[in-house]
Parts: sequence; structure tokens; C-alpha cells
Amino acid sequence: MLQFFATLHKELLLLLRDRGGLALLFLMPMVLVLVVSLVQNNILKATGEGSLQVLLVDNDGGEFGRRITETLRATGAVQLIDSRNGTAFTLAEARELVTDGKYQFCLVIPEGTSEAVRRGALAMARDAFGAKEAFSVSPGTASEAVELGIYFDPAVQGVFRSVLSNALQRVVLALEIEEKARRLAEVFPEEIESRLGQGLGLRPLPGTGGPQVSFNWQDEPLLAVKERIAAGEEVVFPDAVQQNVPAWTLFGMFFIVVPLSGSLIRERQEGTLQRLLTLPISALTLLGGKLAAYVLIALIQAVLMLLVGKLVLPLFGTPVLSLGDDFTALCLLILACALAATGFGILIGNLVRSYEQSTMFGSVAVVVAAALGGIMVPAYVMPKAMQAVSAWSPLAWGLNGFHELFVRHGTLREIWPNLISLLAFFAVCLAISWGLFSRRQRGGR
Repeated sequence: MLQFFATLHKELLLLLRDRGGLALLFLMPMVLVLVVSLVQNNILKATGEGSLQVLLVDNDGGEFGRRITETLRATGAVQLIDSRNGTAFTLAEARELVTDGKYQFCLVIPEGTSEAVRRGALAMARDAFGAKEAFSVSPGTASEAVELGIYFDPAVQGVFRSVLSNALQRVVLALEIEEKARRLAEVFPEEIESRLGQGLGLRPLPGTGGPQVSFNWQDEPLLAVKERIAAGEEVVFPDAVQQNVPAWTLFGMFFIVVPLSGSLIRERQEGTLQRLLTLPISALTLLGGKLAAYVLIALIQAVLMLLVGKLVLPLFGTPVLSLGDDFTALCLLILACALAATGFGILIGNLVRSYEQSTMFGSVAVVVAAALGGIMVPAYVMPKAMQAVSAWSPLAWGLNGFHELFVRHGTLREIWPNLISLLAFFAVCLAISWGLFSRRQRGGR
């Protein structure tokens, strides 16, 4: 045990002497969190165009529901998925899929939408000629309009929610105008005939000047788009802080690969490792001490990053980072991420043969893993092939775990698959590293 702590003390001393490396480990990810979160805090609500997969639950089954889906598909902004294995989704099934994060959106067209829109447009056309008293159906206000429901995963960034919401709003507006014009065309000849008939069947009554048409109804919606969280009715939009702090925390933690692999390479090149192995100490103890030192560094790094989101970013006007409802689960997730990051660093340190190789390969490997893991671009907007690859990125496992805790307010029960994946990745990295290390000790290349 004393040998283990002596190795741990040695590694910490080496780290403290490398001030440049420490600055890279702590300052770089903290600056990234600060800058990216501040920028995206204002632009996440921006709209854009893209292709998003959206579950469709058409409870209407009528003409208007069909026209909504056809027009949405024609825009190219979304991919509507209305069935699985030939069976249409129910609302409960679709919401469960979105809640579990398998899909990000669900569009629900309520039952009776087509009939309500038709009767509402007809009533508005009658109202335009002052015949409101003859009809009992008139939406009149947005609160009385039929609601099209959009259920979304709270981990989805605001810009992508806006893509779907804006596309649906445009489709609804175009169809509303078309429907109102159609009903007005039906009512107008009737009103002309009725008013002319009052004037001896030849012309309007003296002083009436024919039917007076009011177009105030054009601003009264027949349909309203309502956004809801799939897991509940209360809409709480995730903010830029919740999106960026865990993402760049993971990126910073995995960047420990560079100094860790470099340390292994330096010791091997300078002969330090060989001299240590001549002492009455096992190779497993040496690796264990090095691993423990860097895990401790990664844990401190994660705590500092979360404190930036909790204490520093609010000073610049952003929301305060919410750490979720299960602190134990958060601690275990951070530990699992730290182990995965250090295990990856040890693996790279045993794979490459020079310090330059470790620096280059380690940096590129972390950036690629971050890109595939959804740190830079959300995985759900990637092509299908990249999404399949993303599912194998350790940063994706960690990010999904943080989103489950911070955004979906999950517990240990929801993140245990992520924990198992991270720990399994750590174990595989250590096993391969140990095999490579043992081979070198036996003189193999």
C-alpha cells in the first residue's frame, strides 16, 4: 500500500511541475464552456432548416390531417414516421419513444381536426358578412382553436425545436388561408343572391350598397401549435447551459489523454519506467498509481467545470446550471467518465511509440470521439450511418447520462446502461494496455 501511495505522490509531483499541461487541462475546457455557452445562449432559439425524424400520430384520419402530413413531407424539413412494422403509432407509444430518447419529436393531429377546421372556416366566412348569429361554431380566438401537439425530448436543442415548429406553423398558415378562401367563395354568391333578392330581386336595397365584407377573421386561427414535453404536460425548455456544460466537461475530461499518454511515453523513452521496474514493485502497482493520479485530476476538472455552470455563467446573464435530482447518480457518472478517460489515455500511451505520436493521435482521437459523440453536433441530426457509429463513442455514453440527469431529471435507474458502458470501456482499455505493456516487458515489439 505504501508503494501505491509513493507512486501516486510521484505522479502528482510531476503533474504540478508541468504548469503548461495543467493550464491545458483546466483553463482550455473552462474557456470553451464560458464562450460557447454565452454565444449559444442567444442563438439556440434561431430557426433553421434541416431534416428531422418526427413520429406522426394522426388521430384525425381526415382530409385536413392528410394535407398537413403531405405538405410537411413536401417541405423536406422533416421526415414523418407514422408506423412501425406496418402498425400506426398510438399517442402513448409515440410519447414513450420520445421520452426514452429514441426519437426527438412526435406530432399529434387530434381527432376531429378536419371537421372542426371546415366548420370553423365556414363560420368565419359567414361572420365576415355579419351573419354570426346564424352559426354556433366560431373559434374566434387562439385559445378556442384546435391544438396540434408537438411532444419533444427536452434534451433537444432549441434551434431544432424551432425547425419543426416553424415548418408546422408555415404549413398550418397556408392551409388555413386556403380553407378560409374556399369557404368564402362558397358563401359569397349566397350572400350576393340573398341581398339582391331583398331589393325586388334586381338590385340591393337602397342605401345598402350590396353585402359588406369584413376581413378581420383572417387573423383568427383555426389551428394552434402547442409544444409539450413528452414525459409530462409542463413545458420547460432546456437552456444553453444545460446543453453545453456537460458536453464540454466531457470533452475536457477526455483531453487528459494527451498528458497521460505523453507521461507514459516520456518515462519509457527516458528509461524511468525501466528503473522503476528494477525496484521491488509490481508493474500493476505502477500503472495503478498513475491511473489514480489522473483520475483524481479528471474529477477535480469535472467539479470545476460544473462550478463554472453553477456560479460563473449566471454572472453573465445565463440560467444557473441544474444538477438534477440524484446527486449520487451524478457522482457515479462523473467517476465512470473519469475512469473511461484515463483508461483511454493509458491505452494510447501503450499503443504509440513516441511523444509526438501520442500528442497528435491523442488530440485527434478525442476530437473525433467528441464529434461522433454529439459534443459538437447533436447525434440525432447526423446521417444514419454516423448515428450508428456515434452509439459506440464513450463521450456519447457520458453525454447521454448527463442529459438524462440534468435535462430529463432522471435517476440512477435511467443512467445505469451508460455507467456499465463507460466502465466496460475502461476495463477493455486496461486489458489491452496490460497486454501491450507485458509484451514490451518481455522484449516484444
